[in-house]
Amino acid sequence: MEGADLSYFDREKLITMNAETDQGSGQLDVAKLALAVVVIVASIAGFYYYADESLLFRVIGLLVALSFAVGLVYSTGLGQSLWQFAQGSKIELKKIVWPTKKETMQTTLIVAVMVLFVGILLWMFDGLLMWGIGYITG
Repeated sequence: MEGADLSYFDREKLITMNAETDQGSGQLDVAKLALAVVVIVASIAGFYYYADESLLFRVIGLLVALSFAVGLVYSTGLGQSLWQFAQGSKIELKKIVWPTKKETMQTTLIVAVMVLFVGILLWMFDGLLMWGIGYITG
């Protein structure tokens, strides 16, 4: 069905149905996120509860539980948008033109010289102020 063929009321009904579907999936996303939090908290509590067990087994159990929680978060709309953001950030990082070693060394040297210069100027100004206050106060 083309969008132009729909009447106003059909379009409103379709929008309402989509909103109800989004609300239903939103509630499911909230439930998944809550379950992920419960899994993380339970896995951390279990890690410390079973302190007498081997550290290797506790770490493996913790990693399995955290992997399950990450999978739950990834299956939500929020998780998908976070993944897309991370992928976009990765692409943007590839676009950066990083300075060469020579440029980095030159810039670092300039900054070091300027810090030294400003430090000496502030030291001289401080000395001048101390001399002036000492002269005034006698």
